[in-house]
Amino acid sequence: MDNAACEKLYDAYYMRVFSYAMTMAKDRHLAEEIAQETFFRAFSKLKDFRGESDTATWLCAIAKNLYSDEKRRQGRFSEMPEDAVSREAGVEQAVAERDESFRVHMALHGLEEPFREVFELRVFGELSFQQIGRIFSKTENWARVTYHRARMKLRERMENV
Repeated sequence: MDNAACEKLYDAYYMRVFSYAMTMAKDRHLAEEIAQETFFRAFSKLKDFRGESDTATWLCAIAKNLYSDEKRRQGRFSEMPEDAVSREAGVEQAVAERDESFRVHMALHGLEEPFREVFELRVFGELSFQQIGRIFSKTENWARVTYHRARMKLRERMENV
């Protein structure tokens, strides 16, 4: 593949892959590394890509595998950085946002798989149900049902956090 084609693929999908990696890693540096490594591997394996899935789905699957490898290597999950709240917000708003963000992350952290990952892929990764189903090697309907159940479980947990 020539450089122009690689650059076009990178420009078209980088933010999507980075956003997906960010939802998993919750660490900007690690998400950037995962996104970069995803494209490196994708470019080196592009000739093997059969086109049976959407390009974004294929790239997110690579990112998911890289994150899983990193998680196994570290032996633990990364925590959300303390400075995740926008520094430009007023003090009161920043405190309120941090508290609400913490409540959401606490509730999300308590969700069992695959509910948590499906919810994050849909909300933060902005993937379609069809793409989510492909990542899990399931149907689009499975992704819809799992997302709905995740929302219900999250709503229940938010009331208790």
